[in-house]
Amino acid sequence: MLEKIDAIDTSLFLWLNGHHSPVWDNIMWFISGKLQWVPLYLILIGYLIYKYKASSIYIIIAIAIAVTMADQLSVKAFKEVFQRLRPSNNPEISNLVHVVNNYRGGLYGFVSNHAANTFALAGFLSFLFKNRIFTFSIFIWALIVSYSRIYLGVHYPCDVLCGAFLGLLCGWLVYITYVFIHKKYCTRYF
Repeated sequence: MLEKIDAIDTSLFLWLNGHHSPVWDNIMWFISGKLQWVPLYLILIGYLIYKYKASSIYIIIAIAIAVTMADQLSVKAFKEVFQRLRPSNNPEISNLVHVVNNYRGGLYGFVSNHAANTFALAGFLSFLFKNRIFTFSIFIWALIVSYSRIYLGVHYPCDVLCGAFLGLLCGWLVYITYVFIHKKYCTRYF
């Protein structure tokens, strides 16, 4: 059963990764970067401060916990445990993989940190804001960032899908903990 899932995952990866061009190489390289998104994060922090005033510090801490939890779990509970080679490092298919700027990532890829982190952020904020347009937009962003990892040849679709699920779970767990603590303690004293 696992062999069949792995074969489907590999075939889907090769099909998705096989559709590339020099223009998209540059776009996906940019999307997959981390520093490019600092302006987005600053806008989100600014909006949180504007909307929630002093309480925003607790929300920002909760977001940091959700993203850190997703990031660390993706490494410690998945990559180091399953040790699934990234497609770019898999000797069986590495010659078929389109890589950009000779970037091959670390040795192991299950689950995707990018997917886990972006979906933890998107999940937490969508639960917090409960706004359809914002939720749609932030999840499209998370999907595009996650897809860029397949495009760049460093993750299989299953790596991304499982990373997204892990991130959503972390975002949801931190959100319900935040709501519980806020209702129990913060409303009494503030």
